[in-house]
Order: sequence, then structure tokens, then C-alpha cells
Amino acid sequence: MNLNNIQPAQGAKHYKRRVGRGIGSGLGKTCGRGHKGQKSRAGGFHKVGFEGGQMPLQRRLPKRGFVSLTRNDTAQVRLSDLQSMPVETIDLLALKQAGVIHANALSAKVILCGEISRAVKLQGLMLTKGALAAVQAAGGSVAE
Repeated sequence: MNLNNIQPAQGAKHYKRRVGRGIGSGLGKTCGRGHKGQKSRAGGFHKVGFEGGQMPLQRRLPKRGFVSLTRNDTAQVRLSDLQSMPVETIDLLALKQAGVIHANALSAKVILCGEISRAVKLQGLMLTKGALAAVQAAGGSVAE
């Protein structure tokens, strides 16, 4: 492939519709808008979800639940990720520098996924019960 022969896929590009150009174009006279009515007029539009004055669907239905704004602040760390890290003391900063978690994570939780066979010291991380048991079985320790 060369830069001089790159082109869009077949059917990806369309000609712009030219309305009001005579009867032969198929879009003359009313220009595809039909006869009369609000949608045939210039500037005739209504809001998205407007139902002619009837109470709109999004207002008829009850509100339910919520979306947590802090949902993505805690990153998950697998035991196999801890096994592959070269340092002995692992904290939030070490995980970020190693690229195990994203840079804007505010906390991290170690989950029981994979295996760990070396002793590591964990500081400032949350652990599940299974992950805590696995780290302690491997000779590691957890500090708050």
C-alpha cells in the first residue's frame, strides 16, 4: 500500500443531495419535504423527545439508581502482576510507575487472580480475602 493509492471503501462516500433543481432530479418543487406542515417549513423543528405537548417518555418514567462518579477511581491488580514486578515493596506509586494501573487511579485493590510465589511487602493497598491469604502464604506482608 502506498500513500498515493489510498482511497475510501466502495460505497463509503456519497454525493451531497442537491434539492430544488427541477423535476428531472426527483427532488424538485417541494424538495423531498412533502406538502405543508411544520417539517416542510424553513426553521420548522421541534426538540428531541418532544411529543406534541404530551408528557415526554423520559419524564414519564421514574428515576432509578445512580451512576457513581468515583467508580473508576479504584484499579484492580492481579496477583500475577505483583509476581512480575521487580521491586520488593509495592505501593500505589510503584504500580503506576510499572504501568500496572492507570495514572489517575486513586487507590488499588489486589484480587485473587493468578499466583504469587515470592515474598512482597504491600503498602497502602486493599486486598480481597483470597489475595491476602495468598500473599501471606508466599511469605509476604501487608502494611496499612
